[in-house]
Amino acid sequence: MASITSLGIGSGLDLNGLLGQLKEAEQAKLGPIAEQIQSEDAKISAYGKLQSALEQFQSSAEALNKPSSFESLTTNVEGSAVGAVSSNEAQPGQYEVQVGQLATASSLVTERLETADESIVTGEQSLSFALADGAIDPITIADGSSLEDMRDAINQQSDGRLSASIINDGEGFRLAVNSTETGADASIESTNFSSILAGDVQTSDAQVVQAGQDAEFNVNGIDIVSSSNQVEGAIQGITLNLSEAGATSTVSVEQDSDAIREQVTAFVDDFNTLKDTITSLTAYDVETGQAAGLNADAATRAVERELRQTISSVVGGDGFSVLSDVGISLQVDGKLAIDEDQLDSIVANQPDQLASFFAGDSEEGGMAGQITASLESLVGTGGRLESAVDSSERRFAALEDRFATTESRIEQTVERYRTQFQAMDGMVAQMNQTSAYLTQQFAMLGQQNQS
Repeated sequence: MASITSLGIGSGLDLNGLLGQLKEAEQAKLGPIAEQIQSEDAKISAYGKLQSALEQFQSSAEALNKPSSFESLTTNVEGSAVGAVSSNEAQPGQYEVQVGQLATASSLVTERLETADESIVTGEQSLSFALADGAIDPITIADGSSLEDMRDAINQQSDGRLSASIINDGEGFRLAVNSTETGADASIESTNFSSILAGDVQTSDAQVVQAGQDAEFNVNGIDIVSSSNQVEGAIQGITLNLSEAGATSTVSVEQDSDAIREQVTAFVDDFNTLKDTITSLTAYDVETGQAAGLNADAATRAVERELRQTISSVVGGDGFSVLSDVGISLQVDGKLAIDEDQLDSIVANQPDQLASFFAGDSEEGGMAGQITASLESLVGTGGRLESAVDSSERRFAALEDRFATTESRIEQTVERYRTQFQAMDGMVAQMNQTSAYLTQQFAMLGQQNQS
């Protein structure tokens, strides 16, 4: 807006002050719109908090809607013979594992040479190894290769089945080759190392071959042989890691009651957090007259009503039918409470019935499935809450447009007042000048008449 600081000079009136008052009066029209914008923005923010709490509770319900959530197992091992890891395929039980011997890898150490880095091969040669389960592809040894070159060739060409290194035994150098797999079938039985050496290469001592051996152990009196110390399938769903020969371990597989209880507790805690969130977002302070963002909001009331109906619903079947049957009751304040002793007893003694109650025999057959479906109608795509948020965002955008339009109209009105004041100021100034001139003329005429 153009400067109005010169207003009033011609008329002597406080037109600047008057124009300021008119502008303030016009801008008062923006106040109610600004309040509505603030209220709608607070509502959108509150919807976001509500949706977050609903989604967290939905996640807890979805977790209880999976039968696998009630199949968690814990594995305990007493003794040093083995370690054990269970999968969902394991079955509760106790197993005594006695380890007779561990599986070992085979090794072969060649004859002794005087040097490790000088040429010992003339022409291209093929180095072969015979294993108990059959020979591997020959290793190509280049012309002029040293013992170190042979080592590198074995490591590069044996497809990971052999591992080679060089040993200095104090009198010379030997090529040491190990099988990378344990067990008798992976044993290295022989090599043609000495036969591919150049004619003038001198060797001493003899090859030393150490055969690999299988692990031998028994489970609950049943003898088992394994080429590896990591054994899968000897006990269904359990991987045993044999660690000490001549030792015994007791492996116990039990239902993981703590994991089941934690998921049920999380379900209750998340519901109570959701209830607290709704209470906070719909609160009204009588003393201050301040209302929370979703006070008296229809969508929020519908959400609360739907939740109350869902958690009070009945699950069909011959087992548990309502939440109170599993030790979860609805309190006067709308929250859920757990009867610790009752839930602990059910988790320990009736885990299958608890799983049937929450997960059911179909996607929406159990309590958790019914709650999940109900929540989806609230927070899912096209759900009640999404529609409320969309509607509120549209109102927010319309109010912002209305605020901008009103603000522009006020500026135009104030500018019109300014133009009118400027015209009036000029007119009054001109009239004052005319009045002063006439007064002067009349005074002069009076003086002439007196003369």
